[in-house]
Amino acid sequence: MSAATVLVVDDDRANLDSVARILQHEGWSPLSASDGTAALEMLRRPEVAVLLTDLMMPGMDGQELLATARALRPDVEVVLMTAYGTVEAAVSAMKDGAYDFLTKPLKRHVLVKTVEKALERHALKAENQELKARLADLGAQRSLVGQSPAFRSFLDTLKQAAPSTATVLLLGESGTGKELAARALHELSGRGGGPFVAVNCGAFPETLLEAELFGVEKGAFTGATTRRAGRFERATGGTLFLDEVGEMPVGAQVKLLRALQEGEIERLGGTQTLKVDVRLVAATSKDLGREVAEGRFREDLYYRLNVVEIRLPPLSWRREDIPLLADHFLRRFAAKNAKSVRGFSSEALAALEDYAWPGNVRELEHAVERAVVLARGEVLDVGDLPDTVRKGPRGAAGHVVIPIGTPLEEVERRVLHETLRHTGGDKSMAARLLGIATRTIYRKLERDVTRRDDDDTPEG
Repeated sequence: MSAATVLVVDDDRANLDSVARILQHEGWSPLSASDGTAALEMLRRPEVAVLLTDLMMPGMDGQELLATARALRPDVEVVLMTAYGTVEAAVSAMKDGAYDFLTKPLKRHVLVKTVEKALERHALKAENQELKARLADLGAQRSLVGQSPAFRSFLDTLKQAAPSTATVLLLGESGTGKELAARALHELSGRGGGPFVAVNCGAFPETLLEAELFGVEKGAFTGATTRRAGRFERATGGTLFLDEVGEMPVGAQVKLLRALQEGEIERLGGTQTLKVDVRLVAATSKDLGREVAEGRFREDLYYRLNVVEIRLPPLSWRREDIPLLADHFLRRFAAKNAKSVRGFSSEALAALEDYAWPGNVRELEHAVERAVVLARGEVLDVGDLPDTVRKGPRGAAGHVVIPIGTPLEEVERRVLHETLRHTGGDKSMAARLLGIATRTIYRKLERDVTRRDDDDTPEG
């Protein structure tokens, strides 16, 4: 922030020089312009982060400069300087996109604090833009593709969680892309340059899983002929991804809880305590709340893992994404297999959109890969699709059939309950999908309960 550039614009030379001196004293790099035309030339310099301009100037005034600056450099924060008599105009300019305004004569501490805040906001916007660009790039590489409300809601949460060091719990059906999401969280975080280490907790019996996670000392068990580092040690400085964490045996859960609480582990068969520095991302297709209630998963570990919960929507919730995903996979596999396949027939796309996709995005990916590899022409037709897609279950999920003449209140009730069914009862996600506040959902559900109670009350 010390090298940040602030462009100061004022036709009052004394004020212009005074402000520039203060900014320079604070360690910033001031640029000075005495009118709007000169300011616009300087604004083209990419290093300018904040524009500090007088509101009332001859020729191009501050309000006109603001409008032009917003079009030319929307990333630059604009702060207006104004006399007491024109405060109303400054407030109006804030509605047009100015960050803040200062009244003359300027108070040094207010000037410094305002510029400081404007620079912080500029840096945050730049960081968000970079994050969006990296996320878009990751999406293209890793099949995080989609435009549906359910997918955008998931992606927004992932983008917010990525820069933090918080433990994340990914929830979703098999094939929804939980490992892709974990890799995106890693690559968009400050640990993106470190290792990403994945382990499937359901792939090992208890002793071998503990050895995989925490490492082994020589002689710890039959066959342990050398000391071996575990996944925690190998993930130091990066991210450890525990897939299917709901399958983890209770004994291993105890050791995992200690590793999360203390930031330290012991190798199997060892006594030395080792410090580890990892960001943990866990995933499961199980209902961990139910697993806790039935005694198969530790409650304290569940809360340690569930700091940030991200639900991945099944493909049945995001049917409008099927053509986008199918095209993405087609282009990838056509290039990989040197095939000149360039698209789908309308009938093939209709078949893809109608199928239920119980295996989610993974099943779609495999179906398109098979169709591309075996394709004889440039356009994939229904006959090129696997039998399971052509003859399998149809996907009515996510659609509500409502007869014409149904009262509007009943339409609303059915859509609300169908959305809640699809989100597994997650009211926050349902609210985002429906574009309403979560409290509105609670209010509507309470109204339904009240109405049912009234209906059940015997007459007279």
